[in-house]
Amino acid sequence: MTALDPPALASSNALHHRPYVFYLAALGSAGFAVQIMSVAVGWQVYDLTRNPLDLGFVGLAQFLPALLLVLVTGLIADKFNRRLIIALCLLVEVACALGLLVFTLSDFRHVWPIFVILVGFGTARAFMNPAADALAPNLLPKTALAHGISLNSMTWQITTITGPVAGGLLYGISGEVAYGVSMCLMALAIFCVVLIGRVPQLNHAQETSLATLLAGFKFIKSEKIVLGAISLDLFAVLLGGAVALLPIYARDILEVGPWGLGLLRAGPGIGAIIMAIWLSKFPIKDHAGVILFLFVAGFGFCTIVFGLSKSVPLSIAALALMGACDMVSVYVRETLMQLWTPDAVRGRVNAVNRVFIGASNELGEFRAGVVAAWIGAVAAVAIGGAGTMAVAFLWSRWFPELRTARTLSGKS
Repeated sequence: MTALDPPALASSNALHHRPYVFYLAALGSAGFAVQIMSVAVGWQVYDLTRNPLDLGFVGLAQFLPALLLVLVTGLIADKFNRRLIIALCLLVEVACALGLLVFTLSDFRHVWPIFVILVGFGTARAFMNPAADALAPNLLPKTALAHGISLNSMTWQITTITGPVAGGLLYGISGEVAYGVSMCLMALAIFCVVLIGRVPQLNHAQETSLATLLAGFKFIKSEKIVLGAISLDLFAVLLGGAVALLPIYARDILEVGPWGLGLLRAGPGIGAIIMAIWLSKFPIKDHAGVILFLFVAGFGFCTIVFGLSKSVPLSIAALALMGACDMVSVYVRETLMQLWTPDAVRGRVNAVNRVFIGASNELGEFRAGVVAAWIGAVAAVAIGGAGTMAVAFLWSRWFPELRTARTLSGKS
C-alpha cells in the first residue's frame, strides 16, 4: 500500500467514496457538454461547406494538441495538483464554447474560426484528460478501482446516449442554444471539481529531464500487456471509426436531419450502457484477453454492417452493437492499464494513452473524412470495419501476453 492508498478495509463500492462521487459528476457534466458541442460543430461545419474533408479536419484540430504536447501534459499531471489542472482546463473549455457561440451569432460563413477554436479546445483536453485519468486511482482504494472504472465508462456512455440527442434537438432550435447549454454544463463541472476537496498527491517528478519526460513511453514499452492494449485501441478505432461521417449519413444517405443525427450519435452509447450495466452485475472474471479480442473483432463486423445499411433501424442497431463491443474493450483495457501502472508514472502513461485514444478517435475522424472524400462514405466505413477485424487478428498473434491475460487483477 502506498501513501496515497485509502484504508484497505474501505468499501469496494466506488460510490461510497464522496470525493469520487463529485469527480464522477464532473466527468458526466463535462462529457455531456462535449457531446452537445460535437454534434453542433459537426452539423454546422458540414452545413457550411458540404465537404467530408472538413469533417476530418474537425477531428484533426482536436487531436494535434494532444500529440504535440504529449511529453508535457503527462509530466504536468504527475508534478502538479491534478484537481487544479482539471478546473483550469474546464475554464478554457468554457471560453471555447463561448467562442463558438459568438461565431454562430456573427453569421460568419467561413469555417476557419471554428478550427482555431477547436485547437484551443483540444489543447485544454490534452492537459485535462491525463490529469483526470490519473486522479481516479487517488480517490479510490484498489478494491474499488475496477468498479470506479466501470462507472466512469458507464457515465461516459450515458453522455454519449443523451448528449448527441440533446445536441441534435438543441441545434435544431439554434446553434446558440446548443453552445450556451454546453457552457453552463462545463461551469457545473468546475463546481463539482471544487467540491472534490483536497486530494493527497505525491510530487513524483521533482526534476524535469529527458528521462522524466520519456518515462511514460519507457514504461509502456516495457509492459507488453499495456503496450498491446493501448496500440490495439489505436489501430482498431483508427480504422473502424465512423462517427465523423454520421452527418453525411444523416443528411445524404438516411435523410433523417439533425434530430436523426442525434439518434445515430446516441446509438453506440445505447449499446455501451446496456453492456456496462451487464458488466457491473457480471464482471469479467476469466479469459479477459480472449474476450477483448473477440469483441474488438465484433466492433469491426458491426461497423461493416452500419456502413452498408440504408435502413435507419438497422443502422441504429449496428451502431448500438458497435458501442456494446467497444464497452467491453474499454472495460478490459482501462482496468488492466490502471492496475498495472504505478502512480509515479500514471500521469505520463495516461498522457500517452490519451494520445493513442485521440489518434484512434480524432485522427480516425480525419482518416474517415479523407477516405470518404476519395471513395465515398459507404466504402470508407465498410473498408475501415474490415481493417478493424484484421487488427484484432494480428494483435492476438503479436501480443500473446495480452491474449492470454486471464483476470483483471493486475500484478500478483
